[in-house]
Amino acid sequence: MSSQTMPPVMVLAAGLGTRMRPLTDTIPKPLVRVGNQTMLDRVLDTFADAGVTRAVINTHHLPDQIEEHIARRPAPPTVAISTEISERLETGGGVKRALPLLRKHGDVFFTTNADSFWVGDATALRRLHDTYDPTRMDLLLLLSRREQSIGLGGHPGDFTMDDEGLLRRRSEAPAPYNYTGTAIMRADLFEGTPDTAFSLNLLFDRALERKRLFGLLLEGLWLTVGTAEAIETAELALAKAGHW
Repeated sequence: MSSQTMPPVMVLAAGLGTRMRPLTDTIPKPLVRVGNQTMLDRVLDTFADAGVTRAVINTHHLPDQIEEHIARRPAPPTVAISTEISERLETGGGVKRALPLLRKHGDVFFTTNADSFWVGDATALRRLHDTYDPTRMDLLLLLSRREQSIGLGGHPGDFTMDDEGLLRRRSEAPAPYNYTGTAIMRADLFEGTPDTAFSLNLLFDRALERKRLFGLLLEGLWLTVGTAEAIETAELALAKAGHW
C-alpha cells in the first residue's frame, strides 16, 4: 500500500482465558503481566511504536477492568471499546461487530491477539502494511518461524509459504511457520459472513480457495501466552533476549 498513514488495529481481547485459571477468575487475560508489563500494554505499545494511532478493543470477560486500564493509560493509540456483553463472537464475529468503529479510519485495518506479542523486529508492522496489495491479496498474515516461536510447545506449525508469499495450510508434515495472530485485511471481506459467532479462519479458507492468502515473515521472537505455565516460559525468553 502506498499511503504512509498506518491503519487502525483491532485487538482481540474478549477471550475467557480458561487455560489460565484461577488467575483469570479475577483478572482478564489481556491484563496479565508478563515481565514488567501487561500483555495488552505490550501489544498496544508495539502498534503505537509503528505509527498506529487508533485501536479498537473488544471485551467480554471482566470488561470494566480493561476499560479502567485503558482510561489510565497515557500513551497512544487512542482506543475505542467494542463490547460483547451477551455472548462472545469469536475472532471473526468480534471483528465484524467492530467494523463501524474501524471504518471511521478507512477500510483497511490490522487485527491482532491480546495474548501474543513479539520483540526484535521494529519494522514488522510497517512491512506488513507496505507489502499488502489488495489487488492480489485478501489477507496478509504475519508469520513466525517455528524455532522463533515461544509458548506453543510441540505445535507442528500452521502454514507453508512459496517464494511469492502465497500460503498453504499444513498438510501431514510439520510446517515451518506459525501464524502470529496479527494480520492486515479489508472490511469488505466480511460481506456474507454470519451475524453470530465465527472464526477468522472462515476468511482464511475463502482466501486460500482463491489463492489470495499471503504471508510475511517476522524477523524477531514471537511469544504467545495461553496458559499460566507459559508466563514463566515467556519471561525467561524475554530476559534471555534482553527485552524484559
